[in-house]
Formats: sequence, C-alpha cells, structure tokens
Amino acid sequence: MKNELDVVNIRLVKEPSLYSTKPLNSPEAVLELMAEEMSSYDREVLCILNLKANSQVINMNIVSVGTINSALVNPREIFKSSILSNACAIIAIHNHPSGNIMPSREDVNITKRLKMSGAILGIDLLDHIIIGGTSGEMYSFKSKRKDLFAEQYHDHER
Repeated sequence: MKNELDVVNIRLVKEPSLYSTKPLNSPEAVLELMAEEMSSYDREVLCILNLKANSQVINMNIVSVGTINSALVNPREIFKSSILSNACAIIAIHNHPSGNIMPSREDVNITKRLKMSGAILGIDLLDHIIIGGTSGEMYSFKSKRKDLFAEQYHDHER
C-alpha cells in the first residue's frame, strides 16, 4: 500500500447527436451548422468541432462557458476531445453575445496558440469562427486573417 499507484481510464462519453454528416468545406457551411446552437447562449461559449480526414464532423465539444464578454481557453482543454475522438482537424467556434463579430486581441492570440499547438499534435486548426449573437453574422479567421491560415479548406487525407 505504501507505493500504490492509481490506474485511471479515460473515455469519450457520447451525448445525443445534434449534427449532420455533411462535410464542412467552407465557413458558410460551419455557420449553417452551428449558428442556431451558438446564438442561444447569453454568455461566451467556445466549442470545438472535431473532424475526420474528409472534413466530416465526428462530434462537437463545448470547451468553455464564460461570462458575457470572455471565456477562459486553454489548448490542453481544446485538444482533449480531439485526441480522444481521433480527429484529423478541428474548427474552433465561439460566440459574441453582443453581436459584434470583430475579434478581440485575446481571440487573435488564442487562434495563434491553437494553430501552433495543433501543428505539434498533428491536428490541424482549419478555422476559428466568431458568431455574432443572434445576428447571423460571422467572422472567419481563415477568410479574414490569411496570415494565420496558409492552406484553404480541403480534405485532410494524408
């Protein structure tokens, strides 16, 4: 008992399905899939879509529920479900309940961190999308910040 070592099991627990098997090949496809879900929150929520190599969604994971204008984000938490899901790529999505879709400095910084962390893990960050409250507007880092995203949406078969 003196040198006892605990053994742990880590499992992915499935919730009821919410999403389709349609490949996400553009920011507009992501918006179509997620706008209704993300507009229902009165505080910032960050979720991750875990994707197969063909850009089909494996699952969605809500990583952080924050305050009215911020959410705590850490790459460790972001990629946990991606690793457990055997994802090839991810898309980060968060809402701005105010409706203002312009990214904050923190939004830009976390996008850079996720891009670098994903490169180390071999899990591509395809986009980071901000959905503006109930307005239906979005900001796609992939479309607006080409300096952060060199490649376009495509199949990720290796």
